[in-house]
Amino acid sequence: MDVMERIAAVFTAPGPRPELAGRLAVFEPLIGSWDLVVHNYAEDGTVRTVDGEWHFGWALDGRALADVWISPARASRGDGVDGEWGMSLRFYDEKIDAFRSTWLGPGNGWVIPFLGKPTEDGFEIEADTDGVRRRWIFSELTATSFSWRAEETLPDEDPFVRQRFEATRAISG
Repeated sequence: MDVMERIAAVFTAPGPRPELAGRLAVFEPLIGSWDLVVHNYAEDGTVRTVDGEWHFGWALDGRALADVWISPARASRGDGVDGEWGMSLRFYDEKIDAFRSTWLGPGNGWVIPFLGKPTEDGFEIEADTDGVRRRWIFSELTATSFSWRAEETLPDEDPFVRQRFEATRAISG
């Protein structure tokens, strides 16, 4: 077994740990791979739309959900086209009765720790970083699609939608 196979074997898990299954059930519909339409909103009102992909799976002995987000999608990249590859790790912390989620975006040098909670049709996570309130909302979560949006709020300003994703199921978990 080579090092990549060893890392995958110890990082990934076939499902949530039984004692955590109820708390982690909010993430169950995400398991698998998704095709994305990514809308990036600039302050001047312009919108840049690209594709993307998002992959979700159980990790760390079933104690967490890991995901990898890629945009533009690997299949549509041409010569010289780069983009972002990022990863989140999400888990339930019983001490605070909330989800912890940390986004790692190496292309932008981002490490953002979030706290989250389930909502009526998904879940949301929030963070305060560098004077910006960030709220990431997963909504309309079904077996075949979901919506996602990133809101940013600067002090004394209204929330601004920075990104929206339209996700459609590519591969089930």
